[in-house]
Amino acid sequence: MVSKINSCALTGIDGCIVEVETDISNGIPSFDIVGLGDTAVRESRERVRAAVKNSGIDFPVRRITINLAPANLRKEGSFYDVAVAVGILAASEIIPSTELGSYMFLGELSLDGRIKAVQGILSMACCARSNGIKNVFVPDANADEAAVLKDINIIPVKSLLEIVRHLNGQEV
Repeated sequence: MVSKINSCALTGIDGCIVEVETDISNGIPSFDIVGLGDTAVRESRERVRAAVKNSGIDFPVRRITINLAPANLRKEGSFYDVAVAVGILAASEIIPSTELGSYMFLGELSLDGRIKAVQGILSMACCARSNGIKNVFVPDANADEAAVLKDINIIPVKSLLEIVRHLNGQEV
């Protein structure tokens, strides 16, 4: 199954939408991230795998391909972790993939599933707003910075499990 999740890249101080496409298929188990990512993006594989597993969620033992589009834009940093994890969970049907286009996901994952603060949250939230994305999941530690924007729904989260529960309509 394929899922598409919104995240954001920073080019200077401006945000640019990055679509995190996830394909999970049969084949030799692997986990690849493509789309001109730096070392922190490539290392995301291990943070995501550990965070999903340590959140009590089964990590799929299948062929996983993540594409960070547009492919010609350099992706730097760890703030794609949450979007990559949510993409895998949506493609695995652990969370519903409907309406995910109205969300943006930002944050670095800790190995235990906690979500760490990232730099540039205000620019990324502004990018979401200017692209018609109404809901932005941000690390709880960045919530005050993002809350400066009054016409967008900022959803502060402390863990990957909180996102899963929120998207599944469960009490957080």
